[in-house]
Amino acid sequence: MRILHLGKYYAPERGGIESYTQALCEWTLAQGHAVAALVHQRPGTWRTTREAVDGIEVRRVACIAAPVYTPVSPTYPFELSRALADFAPGLLHLHLPNPSCFALLASARAQRVPWIVHWHSDIPPDAPDWRLRTGYRVYKPFEQALLKRAAAVVATSDAYLNASVALAPWRAKARVIALGAGDVVLPPPRRDIWPDSDGVRWLAVGRLSHYKGFDVLLRALADVPDARLVIVGEGECANELRETAAKCGVAGRVRFAGAVDEATLLAAYASADAFVLPSLNRGEAFGLVLLEAMRARLPVVASAIEGSGIGEVVNDGDSGLLVPPGNAAALAAALARMRDADLRARMGARGRERFEASFTLERSAQRWLQLYQDVLR
Repeated sequence: MRILHLGKYYAPERGGIESYTQALCEWTLAQGHAVAALVHQRPGTWRTTREAVDGIEVRRVACIAAPVYTPVSPTYPFELSRALADFAPGLLHLHLPNPSCFALLASARAQRVPWIVHWHSDIPPDAPDWRLRTGYRVYKPFEQALLKRAAAVVATSDAYLNASVALAPWRAKARVIALGAGDVVLPPPRRDIWPDSDGVRWLAVGRLSHYKGFDVLLRALADVPDARLVIVGEGECANELRETAAKCGVAGRVRFAGAVDEATLLAAYASADAFVLPSLNRGEAFGLVLLEAMRARLPVVASAIEGSGIGEVVNDGDSGLLVPPGNAAALAAALARMRDADLRARMGARGRERFEASFTLERSAQRWLQLYQDVLR
């Protein structure tokens, strides 16, 4: 098979979608198939490049900006035509949301091969950001045209599929394939990652955006004086979150680590006592970082977001604790419960068992390979 992935970004750009796409591409390549990716440069990079990343042919299209997380690439249709001609894929794997994929609708060459839409998340029509609400009115007809043309549509959880208004007309050709993560060997713990060595060491990983709920976490931390927190990630809310930490009186117990390399991230997982994901809404469709935490035998505290896959990843009371999103008091109570070292050990072990049983990369990628074969037949 020859599979072309169309996504927003690719490694070394970090994010749940990017991490999973890279892992799936490399796994498929290892099975003897040809794999390539057409993605965007980091916003502000006006030059298109072509390179091999761990054996995967990656074309990065010039990107002039990315307002409201949307890469703007005027040359994308041209580069899509070149990629289709040069790589000659037999199947297209579309990672949505991604407006650049709309160029497929005008490509006769693309129409000759099947498409699979990988539905990572909705664009909520009632989003707090007016730019998203306004933009979605223009985006929606093209989104639905892609879904109509697709040979199959894949959501990452039953909960997300059932809650998605955009996917409702296409349930007959929809499938669910959960994300997965490859196993790793964790490095020795590094105590220097945390602000100090006392108290429970909490780890959070994600883009510093409003929907991640890190402001709620900082307010909760104020009521758990023996907790220490490291937040890995960067984003538009970084300065605002630092101000919130200062106002809540927790700045001395919080470290904003920013973007880190893979080795440092793994060391953070190896050194933490527990993991927290305080997201606020269905913008958190699945939570790949939860799999990374469970892989590292960390108990987790996460938001019980209705219509998100989080509740299918974390068994409340077994491998972690789920709390109402946006509720700082409930989150603080869950953080306080994790002071119990025996509880942390028990939940961490159960999380690792759940990871091995349901969320390995091998399990997820095998289902994708089967779908590719079904679609091509």
